[in-house]
Amino acid sequence: MEERILNQLDRIERNSLLASKNVLCLDDVALLTGLSKSWLYKATCSHSIPFYRPNGKQIYFDRTEVENWMKQNRVATKQEIEQEATTYVVTGKFPKKGGAR
Repeated sequence: MEERILNQLDRIERNSLLASKNVLCLDDVALLTGLSKSWLYKATCSHSIPFYRPNGKQIYFDRTEVENWMKQNRVATKQEIEQEATTYVVTGKFPKKGGAR
């Protein structure tokens, strides 16, 4: 019981520290995203995720950039798709979003 409580306190402490950081190390990003460290290493090698290497070895990530990267390729809800279809049927055009369709 005591060990379980200590583990929970340790997890709370790690999450609290993570919440206050803007520059993240690989372990932090793995914890934040739920992705494995090996997958993250592959993503940095293929330049699929934004990262920084100030001294040529250790890699760092900007929290905002990681969060934006995670929000890429949003999938529309069924309701949004139906609304687009209705707009198309009525006007003959798809509704405009941030760019050209």
